[in-house]
Amino acid sequence: MPAFVTFGRILFAVLFIYTGATKLFAIQATADFIATKVVVPEQIAPYAKQIEAVTAMTTPQLLAISVGVLEIIAGLMIALNFGARFFAMLMVIYIAVSTVLFSDFWNQAAPDNAAMVIDALKNLSIIGALFMIMGYGRATRPVEAAYGDV
Repeated sequence: MPAFVTFGRILFAVLFIYTGATKLFAIQATADFIATKVVVPEQIAPYAKQIEAVTAMTTPQLLAISVGVLEIIAGLMIALNFGARFFAMLMVIYIAVSTVLFSDFWNQAAPDNAAMVIDALKNLSIIGALFMIMGYGRATRPVEAAYGDV
């Protein structure tokens, strides 16, 4: 059983590593997509302007880089089972927020929103898998403790 869990973690982590690398290889395209959906709140706009001035990048570009790096690091940590619970929790938060921000299927008509609904359901199942990683943890458990009397 532990070999299957390890293999599953590695295969699952490939998703995050690939999408994170894709975001980093196409930073401007990712930033343009983020700019269409994310608006910097009024309260943190002055701080965002300061960071933009220091880095000479726009906020969407910085978010694109941050998200890409987060996905790659989280994918590697989940695959290596090092801090997997923590990074799975971070990815749950990230995927939940990005699903709400970028999959607005509730604002589209029924036949037109099918692709968005499927993407949201895929994200929901990824969140479920991340919860399983958080629940399973690092150590393997004996069969009795893991499954109980079924």
